[in-house]
Amino acid sequence: MSDGARVIVGVSGSLHSLTALHRAADEARDRGAVLVPVLAWTPAGGEHNYRLRPCPSLLRAWQELADARMDQALDEAFGGLPAGVRVEPQVVRGEVGPALTSLADRPDDLLVVGAGRHGALRTTVRRLFQGGSVSRYCLAHARCTVLAVPPSDLQADLRALRRGVDLRELTDLAA
Repeated sequence: MSDGARVIVGVSGSLHSLTALHRAADEARDRGAVLVPVLAWTPAGGEHNYRLRPCPSLLRAWQELADARMDQALDEAFGGLPAGVRVEPQVVRGEVGPALTSLADRPDDLLVVGAGRHGALRTTVRRLFQGGSVSRYCLAHARCTVLAVPPSDLQADLRALRRGVDLRELTDLAA
C-alpha cells in the first residue's frame, strides 16, 4: 500500500454516488491507496437557522442519521466494506463541496465525484438553492486530481421505468 495515498469520494446514498463509490474503490485498489468515503451533512434548514435556534438533541439525531446513511450506502454498494482495500469512512458536518475539497488537501490525493446529466429543472433548482453542482465546485476548488464519474447506464433505465416505459419495448425496438 502506498504511503499516505488516499482516494476520497463523496457519498450520499444515491445511485449516482454509489456508482462513484464503486469507481473510487477500484481506483484505491489499483493505487494501493486508502479509500475515504465522505458523507457531508448540514442541519435541516442550514447552519444559519441552526445557529439562530440551536438544539443539541436534534444535532445528535442528525449526526446519527448521517452515520446510518453512510453505513447504508456502504451496505448497498458492497454488502459492507469493500474487499481488498483499506476503508476509512468519514461523516462530517458541512457543505458537501467544501468538505470534500478540504479533506482532499494533498497533491497525491484523488478526489472522486459523481458528474451527472440532470434535467434542466433540476439543474436550475440546484443552482438557485444549493449554489451549483458539487462536481463543479470540486473541479474548481480542489488541490488534487479530481475524477468526475458519469452516471451508470442503469440510471437511464431507472428513469425510463419511473416514467412508465416498458423496457421490453425498448429492447424489442433495438433488436
